[in-house]
Amino acid sequence: MSRILLLEDDAALGRGICMALEAPGRTVTHCGTCLQATDRLRGAAFDLLIFDVNLPDGSGLELLRTRRQNGDVTPAILLTANDLELDEVTGLEAGADDYITKPFSLAVLRARVNAQLRRFVPVNLDRIELNGFLFDFARLEFSKGGTTIDLSKTEQRLLRLLVENRGRTLPRELLLEKVWDGGAFVDENALSVAVRRLRAKLGSAPIKTVYGVGYTWEVEQ
Repeated sequence: MSRILLLEDDAALGRGICMALEAPGRTVTHCGTCLQATDRLRGAAFDLLIFDVNLPDGSGLELLRTRRQNGDVTPAILLTANDLELDEVTGLEAGADDYITKPFSLAVLRARVNAQLRRFVPVNLDRIELNGFLFDFARLEFSKGGTTIDLSKTEQRLLRLLVENRGRTLPRELLLEKVWDGGAFVDENALSVAVRRLRAKLGSAPIKTVYGVGYTWEVEQ
């Protein structure tokens, strides 16, 4: 079941989007204000966020920026009537995975929503073949082309987070917290060192740095 949160203050447009996106195995929760959306997000997990930028009680852009700063990596699409290139750049830098200007076709929106949901399906597997690697997290066995790769416990935790969230940019703060069980007393440089060592051992793995944000296991578009 895929769960989508839609934040759109135009009631008619919101109803139209919900009708276009709802399908078997998928639900859409519609909110009209930032306050309503914040309450919903506090009480449930969602697979995709769709935020209008200009809202009666604030900005979907600022809400998304705040959530990204707090470590939320849920895929997000911004909707806005602002079609300047600077506005799109600002939205993407705030953490949006896609940016759609109004007016838009509901069919196009549906296709782009489907693309985001396909792209960000969590792995949650103990064993996976990916980019020529075999990662068996249940047995703690890692290899490429039959050649064993020895990873430390820290590198194993880091690798699993990147693989399970492939295609998403994981903020440094989130990685520090998850890899080091809270990360409160860990030097931030430890993450850079762990990533460097993991890259050296995996070689061709598509672990990319998103400067100023964190790291991602890159997937083809």
